[in-house]
Amino acid sequence: MNTECFRTKPDRTSRLTAGFFILPVELRKSFPWPPANFESQSEHNLHGSGRFLRKFLTFILLGAFLTIPRSAEAEPLGLEILGVDDRLREVLNEGLEPPPVLNEEGQLNRRWLQHYQRQLPGDVRSLLEPYGYFYSSTDSQLVEVPTGGYRLRVNVEPGTPLRITSLDLDLTGPGGDLPQLKQRVAEFPLQVGDILRQDIYEEAKAELQQAAVSLGFLEARYSEHEIRVHLGERRADINLRLESGARFRFGETTYQGAENYPERYLQRFLAYRPSGFFSYEKIGQTQLNLYNADQFRQVEVRALTEETRDQRVPVRIQLEPAPKHLLRPGIGYGTDTGARFSLKYRTLNLFHRGQELFGELLLAERRQSVLATYLIPDLRRADSETRLRLGHDREDTETYFSRKFFAEAEYQRAFTEAFTGSLFLRLSQEYSRIGGESNNSQLALPGVRLSWRQLDNPLAPRRGIHARLKIQGAQQGLLSDTSLIQASGDLTGLLPLPQRFYLLLRLRAGSTWQQDEFDELPASLRFFAGGDQSVRGYKFQSLGPKDDDGEVIGGRHLLVANLELEKRLSDQWGVAAFYDIGNAFDNFSDYELEQGAGLGVRRYTPIGPLRLDLARQVGGEQNYRLHLSVGFGW
Repeated sequence: MNTECFRTKPDRTSRLTAGFFILPVELRKSFPWPPANFESQSEHNLHGSGRFLRKFLTFILLGAFLTIPRSAEAEPLGLEILGVDDRLREVLNEGLEPPPVLNEEGQLNRRWLQHYQRQLPGDVRSLLEPYGYFYSSTDSQLVEVPTGGYRLRVNVEPGTPLRITSLDLDLTGPGGDLPQLKQRVAEFPLQVGDILRQDIYEEAKAELQQAAVSLGFLEARYSEHEIRVHLGERRADINLRLESGARFRFGETTYQGAENYPERYLQRFLAYRPSGFFSYEKIGQTQLNLYNADQFRQVEVRALTEETRDQRVPVRIQLEPAPKHLLRPGIGYGTDTGARFSLKYRTLNLFHRGQELFGELLLAERRQSVLATYLIPDLRRADSETRLRLGHDREDTETYFSRKFFAEAEYQRAFTEAFTGSLFLRLSQEYSRIGGESNNSQLALPGVRLSWRQLDNPLAPRRGIHARLKIQGAQQGLLSDTSLIQASGDLTGLLPLPQRFYLLLRLRAGSTWQQDEFDELPASLRFFAGGDQSVRGYKFQSLGPKDDDGEVIGGRHLLVANLELEKRLSDQWGVAAFYDIGNAFDNFSDYELEQGAGLGVRRYTPIGPLRLDLARQVGGEQNYRLHLSVGFGW
């Protein structure tokens, strides 16, 4: 059997050293191998050194040849590669780029060109061998271009590729039983029957070793890695054996730069447990947890592998706390609220326990509110916290007037990266005036909030979904004037389409079950429709059941849907067409849905899109309304 093989094995220090490669005599004449200074490194790509040596000697010997002048305005010599697919054509175009000496001062050096053409078959073969094609043939012709100049047409016949006939991939040591590494071995991208691709082989081999290292096998090494190439039979065998070595564990974690924060508070952000198995993925997740805490200006989490002892890796966390006090004013305008001014205040690490205090002030034409929130982190979990709220809210629209004081305690927890839930108890005292009726109510509302959110970008999403659900209730006699159960929620989805089109779908619904008369329900618990986040074409909160005088008084139930098609013209501008339908009502058996439609302009900014919509009622009075809002409205 005519067998040529190439292999390397590491010496005792696990360094890749020399190997051997045997070629038949007829191939050696045109492909000198090995060069005098050859030293193999990890399945050397079977080409490169011979090609470089030939080009170097050729350029030196032919440098004095005469040139034949061409037009002073001649274009550089171009290549036209034929006979191969786009992937191989790209490889050849990059590797066969004619040297500048062929086009000096607008002249085509024909003697250089002749020798360049003579070496093309060897160069093509060298470029195609890493992709499994060892038997290529090449010829070339100089073609005159009608518009002036010349083009070298290179015809390549890649030949029959070498295919893998056996693959022996073994993972030994403690890591051999780890499911994550077993899965990596099973998904090795080269399998029996595939074309031998040395680039894929090298990349997959490195990724497998890196996967073992990232899971704590810091001494993972290949004890054997071999490609046996049988040129005569056009086949190759791969033999790989990865020794995982011992699995390392996390050592001591030290903190620098955050002395005012208690260590127990900082430990809640660790993605690993002390003495747990070492993992670079958990190092990265810990750094992300600290960044997302919004407590620190700079975060650096570093595994001190150079200080490893007894197979334990110490970790150092360098922190620079954010400013303790933050004051952020803002001004804006929205169709629903009118002109507005806001002021937000935040203070960090109260009493050196990682606790926070937030204050919010809103002054708008139709709404004024003040809210204080005290945040107490759960020292056992980074995804849990308790929020205590105290606030006052006043709202005066064309439909109703409401003024309420409230206090709320909420425990919030993240179950997954996308899914969060909370339990809350809200105490409120509210005065409201709707139509010709006034109402004073006192309610104790326990409930649950659930949220599921997946967005590719919170400020400028291109794909995402967000769902929210709130269920709350009250019992008369338990700090409440009435008994009720109320459920409300919304679902928003954004789907990218071809040609930079985007489809936005929003659904909003709510329902209230109450034992007492409806007029016992305060304005904040009644449902209304209309406005720039509801049925556009109608005024804010102007849709719902009416009293005998024709005044809108709100309803027990709500159903609203928005459909919007957006076209992004550039990174800054876009246009949209939309259709809205919905209303608030009292009975599921008897209700009427109002409709609106229109066109809009979008201006994308760092704080979210600026949305300007011109909407028209459909089937109603056909009035036009202009709606202006900032943000995506998730």
